[in-house]
Amino acid sequence: MPVRHGLADLAAALRSTGTAVVQAPPGTGKTTLVPPAVAASPGLVDGRVVVTQPRRIAARAAARRVAHLLGEPVGQTVGYSVRGDRQVGARTRIEFVTTGVLLRRLQRDPGLAGVAAVVLDEVHERQLDSDLTLALLVEVRAHLRPDLPLVAMSATIEAERTASLLGGTTPAPVIAVPATLHPVTEVWCPLPPGVRRSDDRGLTPRFLDHVAACVRRALAEQDGDVLAFLPGAGEVAGVAARLAGVDADVRPLHGRLPPRDQDLALTPGPRRRVVVSTAVAESSLTVPGVQAVVDAGLSRQPHTDHRRGLAGLVTVPASRAAAEQRAGRAGREAPGAVYRCWSEAEHAHLPTHPAPEIATADLTAFALEIATWGSPDPALLALLDQPPESAMAAAWSTLAGLGAVTEDGAVTDRGRRIAGIGTDPRLARALLHGADVAGSRRAAEIVALLSEDVRAPGADLVAALRAVRRGGPDGTAWAASARRLEAALGGARRPGSGLPDDVAVGLVVALAHPDRIARLRPGGTAYLMTSGTGAVVPAGSPIAGLPWLAIADADRRPGARDATVRSAAPLPEDLALEAASAIWQETEQVTWSEDRVVARRVVSLGAIELSSVTIGDPDPALVAAAVREGLRQRGLAVLPWTEAATALRERLAFLHRALGDPWPDVSDQALSESVESWLGPELARIRGVRDLRRIDVLAALRRLLPWPEAGRLDDLAPERVQVPSGSSVRIDYGGDQPVLAVRLQEVFGWAAAPRVADGRVPLLLHLLTPARRPAAVTADLASFWANGYPQVRAELRGRYPKHAWPEDPTTAPPTRGVRRPSP
Repeated sequence: MPVRHGLADLAAALRSTGTAVVQAPPGTGKTTLVPPAVAASPGLVDGRVVVTQPRRIAARAAARRVAHLLGEPVGQTVGYSVRGDRQVGARTRIEFVTTGVLLRRLQRDPGLAGVAAVVLDEVHERQLDSDLTLALLVEVRAHLRPDLPLVAMSATIEAERTASLLGGTTPAPVIAVPATLHPVTEVWCPLPPGVRRSDDRGLTPRFLDHVAACVRRALAEQDGDVLAFLPGAGEVAGVAARLAGVDADVRPLHGRLPPRDQDLALTPGPRRRVVVSTAVAESSLTVPGVQAVVDAGLSRQPHTDHRRGLAGLVTVPASRAAAEQRAGRAGREAPGAVYRCWSEAEHAHLPTHPAPEIATADLTAFALEIATWGSPDPALLALLDQPPESAMAAAWSTLAGLGAVTEDGAVTDRGRRIAGIGTDPRLARALLHGADVAGSRRAAEIVALLSEDVRAPGADLVAALRAVRRGGPDGTAWAASARRLEAALGGARRPGSGLPDDVAVGLVVALAHPDRIARLRPGGTAYLMTSGTGAVVPAGSPIAGLPWLAIADADRRPGARDATVRSAAPLPEDLALEAASAIWQETEQVTWSEDRVVARRVVSLGAIELSSVTIGDPDPALVAAAVREGLRQRGLAVLPWTEAATALRERLAFLHRALGDPWPDVSDQALSESVESWLGPELARIRGVRDLRRIDVLAALRRLLPWPEAGRLDDLAPERVQVPSGSSVRIDYGGDQPVLAVRLQEVFGWAAAPRVADGRVPLLLHLLTPARRPAAVTADLASFWANGYPQVRAELRGRYPKHAWPEDPTTAPPTRGVRRPSP
């Protein structure tokens, strides 16, 4: 175990600063040797050394290994505490726990009485609980327990960032332990042509066939045991089934297995083994005997669609860091090989590191934790990364809806009770409220069903409950969780009101996720959730076609219109209204539909419309909004624009460009958004396109004139200008610069073009031939007379000999028509 070479430096760091970061790759022995070394540190206060692990299976396995090295059973010097399972005794000196267990202890007792030191293992995995626990422990050392030694262990270069947070003003010492792994040969196993890794339903059967084929190849080409990495328990089962008949013991390994089956996968047997595992074996578990790794190249990552209220796990390509850690499992005991189920070219495009959970996960539980801690502003905590603002806003909104926090983020008494349950806040709320109706035991069973991620066949959650009660594959973990949740309720057992199972399941799910209550769309097979998201149930599901559903789990794939329901239960309409009473509302809705204003009084449950009646005297503000939408759809051209109205709009637009405020913006967008200010009292009479076509647009635009500045409208943007010939010529304000189109002979004698907007903008002169065709365009008349006019004169005087073409137009008299003949 190479980490032994760093133990002296670790002891020195703890003596000098009380903190340290141990950076050591997987397989170097840090989980096994560092906790006993910390426990043996001189001057350590009496108490236990608490060691965190990211997963229950890792905490149990680590405790067993350290106890084995001491020659003792678990529960004496070395013990563990995980959710639903605890083996510690009065003599326990080292206790392995999940990060969630330590979080609960910190909330109950921030001073951690009886704890001599804390070791945070696998912090590089960047799980949300781990990041938060590190931040809270930094506060504990700063304000309550400066004597509390704190060690963080990381397998990657993230150690430097962790050290900066851990040490405060001075970074904690980093003890780097190099790896001494045996060489690992890379074998690239890209997909065969035409085989897709995934489709709309998830990973394809042919991809799982490919992974199983790679395992068979590794068995044939390598010695020792084979460790295969798949993203989830379902894929583990799929590949394990495909390996039936191989000359080896096939052992699945994931967090949903009973402890006995997990232990079986981690224990060498008399025959070769194939351990088919999720990421639990990536860094925090030792699987002895492995000399070949088969990596499917995928990971499960939490993802939350805050707009639709859907949270879950998505399958993503593994990072290069994860791929290296997985490969290292093959080189711990002897030279080995890693079979990667992708190409070397694809490998170059993998992300360098996995995204931290705080950037992608649902943050409702995180927000409740920091509120309970008394620091609702995450910026004040020593977090490796700050959470996204949008995700935090969604989390605070959810907690406020549960009554768990006040407007300023302070935790309420109900929030403290919800936090004490030790599960997702929405599930905790469902447990507390559902126990009164469904009974304590049954509410706990249903919430355990949701928190343990039990698979529902055909999306039927009631069938899943009956299966685990019969002792199905998920039954052991479910039963332990149900007992823990029932105990968390405290007090006398509540019998409930005698609801049948299917109704009780639906009610508890609806209490947990009122935003996922769904009603069948009229005349269709799809559902609409109260959140506004569409949903469909799998083909052939026994719950398809039920009028109302309480959806526990659904996911929406990119590009899909509706989410796919993964688990749900029937829900009577009256209980749907009761469970989601906070989002029941009666509103006055005025919309623009089919070229008319439609006004209704609507009763709805979130986005689900329950009933409506027409109203005859709608709110003028709502009418204005509907007309605004109508103008957006049809465009302002639907209004009866007279020549005078168009001319006034163009003059106002020019003054807005040239002078700015207070001259109004009269663009299409501005007019559409400000219908109240210019359509004014006429809005109340508008009920459709026919009414829009009767509006006096000129009078409406005049309401926008700014007073007293409007008194100078004709000076700043005159409709006409008198030219030297005496003609009054209209100015065209329709372009970027106002245009005066006039025959050239009528402006003889002008030295410069007239200017408007208080002299800021010259008119653009379109000088016309006698036939009113353009001869020249200029805003600099003096330059034109000097440079352009001679050429124009030469070209046109022969064509129009009866008109004046003087050599000096600046002194010649202007004329409107032909010149008089000489006497």
